[in-house]
Amino acid sequence: MEKDNLDSLFENLKGQFDIETPQTNHKQRFLDKLKSSNIASVEEKKTSGFNWKPFLAIAASIIICLGLFTTLQTDSEDLDLASVSPEMSETQDFFTVTIENELKKLNKERSPLTEQIIADALAQIKLLENDYQKLKTDLTESGKNQRVIYAMISNFQNRIDILNTVLEQIEIIKELKTNTNEPKNTL
Repeated sequence: MEKDNLDSLFENLKGQFDIETPQTNHKQRFLDKLKSSNIASVEEKKTSGFNWKPFLAIAASIIICLGLFTTLQTDSEDLDLASVSPEMSETQDFFTVTIENELKKLNKERSPLTEQIIADALAQIKLLENDYQKLKTDLTESGKNQRVIYAMISNFQNRIDILNTVLEQIEIIKELKTNTNEPKNTL
């Protein structure tokens, strides 16, 4: 149907088309007229002296690089026991709560007699916490290696053992103090 429309259009316009060949130097005469009428000045439009495009491209590149850098930084966080499995998450929670409770007990027992023992215990706990941070990095790098997981659990157990030992020593010190301060009843 469209072909019929095109055919009828050309039939109606027959004899109206300009089919003459242009004279020689037609192109040159056209350009001369174009220049004289200031239409050519539109083509020679003055551009501003400063081009912002390269600077915008550099700024966009920097923003993209910063975005990628911050994304990669957040992805590289160290794993801990909780990230291994739900069971390990429960284990970590248990150890963390137990250590916190033991530390509260230890702080309640502070006195001039026990201050040195408590300070030494806290220094050992701090060393074990630093070791645990290294183990977290090792776990991330090793891809959740079982030996690293066992070392992390052992680290928690060692912290609890230290706290229990110190609490036992404090109890012994208390008993010795009460025994030495009791008057001896002899008959």
